[in-house]
Amino acid sequence: MPQGEYLPEGYRLNRPENRAVAARAALEQAAAERRLLEGVVSMCDAAHNLIVDFNGFTGIIPRSEAALGLESGETREIAVLSRVGKPVCFEIIGEKDGRYLFSRARAQRRALDYFMNHLLPGDVITARVTHLEPFGAFVDIGCGVTSLIGIEHISISRISHPAERFIPGQTVYAAVSGLDRQKERVSLTHRELLGSWLENAARFSPGETVGGIVRGNEDYGVFVELSPNLSGLAERKEGLPDGAGVSVYIKSIIPEKMKVKLIVIDRLEQPPSALVRPQDYRITAGRLDRWLYSPPGKTGKITETIFT
Repeated sequence: MPQGEYLPEGYRLNRPENRAVAARAALEQAAAERRLLEGVVSMCDAAHNLIVDFNGFTGIIPRSEAALGLESGETREIAVLSRVGKPVCFEIIGEKDGRYLFSRARAQRRALDYFMNHLLPGDVITARVTHLEPFGAFVDIGCGVTSLIGIEHISISRISHPAERFIPGQTVYAAVSGLDRQKERVSLTHRELLGSWLENAARFSPGETVGGIVRGNEDYGVFVELSPNLSGLAERKEGLPDGAGVSVYIKSIIPEKMKVKLIVIDRLEQPPSALVRPQDYRITAGRLDRWLYSPPGKTGKITETIFT
């Protein structure tokens, strides 16, 4: 696994090896071995220290140990406040006033060092969505280390906001698109894991009527999303704003031109999420060197990604 033991927070919370650390002797051994553990933050006190429930014990993550980059100002204070009620990854660093001291920042430092030394472009990793912004989705790629999937890299079909694909807390797959070892940043892409044009078009046949979402209005027609990596074109019709749900008749599928011709039947009242097939990952592991979206033999512009 490209991430090694450094998986998104929450993955090890209920695993047997984490639950087994439930006695003082076990905690002391885990501390000596610098073992990564997970508990749930029960509160953030007035000094922004995190109080953590862990297998019947109460530990504290001092503010200075709550997140990598917090002391330098690179990480915002909200990164601490928002952990209440959520799992955190940590290592045990000591004991004070009858409470164990934990460090999330040190766990993150270990994770980030591992990523910088082991991840390569094209590696497919597991991530968990932490929050969404208009420009992309932030994801936890291990021990709370965050990375960004830019909105243009989420899917082939255009979307106006990442909330049209993801929700916070959702587990997703992503491919490493780049590594900036000087700035210690991992860049991610998502669309390459959702299948090529042919793989998506194979789900549909001419003569079918299916649900879709309007993704663009142009003078020459309306683009309708059939799946996250496939859209078709219908004749322009009034009253179909971007994001509207529609039923469409599939008139033809032309692989050599990478075209799906549609006829809009009706505007639908269902929420758009109910109209399009869910994300179907075609790739969930391994390493990509090249991803070709366009069908073989396609003339003109080719859509592909080269991982270097």
